[in-house]
Order: sequence, then C-alpha cells, then structure tokens
Amino acid sequence: MARLGDVCKKGTSNIAQKDLEGHCGNYPIYGASGFIANVDFYQQEKPYIAVVKDGAGIGRIMKLPAKSSVIGTMQYIIPNDTVDINFLAYAMEHMNLSKYFTGATIPHIYFKDYQREKLLLPSLGEQRKIAALLDKVSDLIAKRRQQLDKLDEMVKARFVEMFGDTIYNPYNWPTQQLEEMADIVSGITKGRKTKEQDLIEVPYMAVSNVKDGYIDWTTVKTILATQSEVEQYRLLPDDILMTEGGDPDKLGRGAIIQTPPENCIHQNHIFRVRLNEKLLLPCYFAEFLKHQKAKQYFLRCAKQTTGIASINMRQLKGLTTLVPPLELQNQFATFVEHTEKTKTTISRSLEKLETLKKALMQMYFK
Repeated sequence: MARLGDVCKKGTSNIAQKDLEGHCGNYPIYGASGFIANVDFYQQEKPYIAVVKDGAGIGRIMKLPAKSSVIGTMQYIIPNDTVDINFLAYAMEHMNLSKYFTGATIPHIYFKDYQREKLLLPSLGEQRKIAALLDKVSDLIAKRRQQLDKLDEMVKARFVEMFGDTIYNPYNWPTQQLEEMADIVSGITKGRKTKEQDLIEVPYMAVSNVKDGYIDWTTVKTILATQSEVEQYRLLPDDILMTEGGDPDKLGRGAIIQTPPENCIHQNHIFRVRLNEKLLLPCYFAEFLKHQKAKQYFLRCAKQTTGIASINMRQLKGLTTLVPPLELQNQFATFVEHTEKTKTTISRSLEKLETLKKALMQMYFK
C-alpha cells in the first residue's frame, strides 16, 4: 500500500486561455473539457496526468500526451518510476477526487489534501496488465458512446433533410406560436401549504430528472399532494418536459415522456408541454427544440445570472414553431423510432461495459 504523494509529484500551470491568442503551432493544450488548440509551446516533455482543480468538472482525470500543456485551471500530476502512468490514471479515477473540494462559488481541490489517498501498488508488470485490461474495456465504452453520438447526428441530419434549416425555412412551412398548439403548465412547489388533510404520496419529477433528450427515472422522489393537484398536473405519455433554467447552451431542452409512473406530477421549475397532435407531433417538436431557430429564440429571451439562464411561461408560449405537414412529421417519427431501437441495444451494451469497468476498478483499487 502506498500514498498517492509517494508515487507522483504535482506541477502547476499559469497559462490562461486568453493568453493563447496569436500562438499557433503543433503542440496541443488542454482545458477541463479537453483539447483547446495547438500552440507553439509546451510545458511537459513526457506523458502526464492532468486533474481539473478549479471550477466545473473538478476532480476529472485525463491522461495526456508528451509535448503538451494544460491551462491554469488544471494541475499536472507527474508519476515517478515506481508506477505505470496508465495504472495511476485509473487509480486516481477510482479515488473520486472531487470529494476534496473547497469553496462555495468556485470549487477548488488541492494536491496537499488528496495526496494522502492510498492505493495498492503491485509490481510494474502487474500494473501494466491491469491497465491494459481496463484500457480494453474503456475503449469499448468509448466506441459505444461514439455510436450513440453518430445516431444522434443521423437524426439531426435527417431532420434538416426533411424540414430544412429552421431559421431560413427554405420549404416555406407555415408557422404558429407554441401556445396555439399546446397546453403548457408549470408544476407545484414542494414547500407550498395546503389545507386538505387527505394527501396522496405520488412520484415528483424534479429539474434534475429532466436531462438533455431523456428522462432519468432512477432518482425520482415523491411528494404529498392533494387529489386535485394530481388531477391537474398528472403527467401522460407523449408529454414533453422542459426546464425553465440551466446552462445557456442547453436552454430550452426538452424530453418526451414515454411511460410515466402512475400519478406522477412535476416541479414548478418544469414546464409540461402537451401538444395538439393533430398539428404537432412530440417527436418532431423535441427535435425542433435542438435546432437553431428555437435555440436562438430562447437565448434572446433568457434572463442570465452567474452563468445560469432562464425563460418564463410567456416566452415559451411565444416560441414560433415551423409546422410541416403531419404526414411528413410521421415519416420523421418512424425514422426516429427505428433509430431509438438501435440506440437502446447499444445503450444496454454500454451499461454492461460500464458495470464491468466499475467492478474491475473496485477489485483492483479497493
């Protein structure tokens, strides 16, 4: 057993992203989200591990190549001769360094805190065998994710092929405001007061459950609600849920409900959009929200504070939407349905691979 600080040392970067202007070359530089640009300098001669130490993504681990650099929100971790760099990267991933964060507005982690983490240190030969096995599983996981991304790109391309650019509307589809084609409501506040005694415990959809393009049912909690609240806010199949706030680049994201739990209702920071399906199909509208006409509209409307943007009910109702013929929308929905079946198969494979990787990590780095 060894401490992390015994097998590596830290290095720091004072490079700000704004300093990169005018630097163009062959050496990559990285930030918290990955590759930023190629520049004409580098700070590390050999491969190394980088840790996100400030801000979003804190604690994330990256193994990066020789003759490259990171910006100042990241920290270099330089392994010594007693540890294989690939083995160390997996060990550090398993440590979940984000738990060492300090700071409320901008979180930070410090090497002086997490260097005390312990890890099993077999021989270098055994380390390389373990890392090679985890590399194979990780490569398969990456390929599955790439396949899912490509299928999403296929749907977007098919949408543009069938309906054109949503901003320029080259096929001259008629347009209507969303409020003319949908019933839109926000949900209930958890801390509200009610005089009724007979309350029912029902599933309660929160903002955290509405992801970009899908609903996460695994963490849905419950709330005590009146019968009238359940009747008013009960979610139905084909309802679309949209959050009123979030990151500006994901503002206005929507997810279609397929099979909601019985009597499931939703939070007040979520809009429930129930479409008139004689005019607009959920599958078409959910994809429409991902394209530029909707995105630009929401960004123009949005109130932004400290990196969080929000829209209100009036603004959502005023969204101008292209309304192609229902027959064409149905053709698109059929294409998406076939694509989703393929995605489901790949997603199941991905889940199994991720479970396998977690089990292996637990076995080797417990």
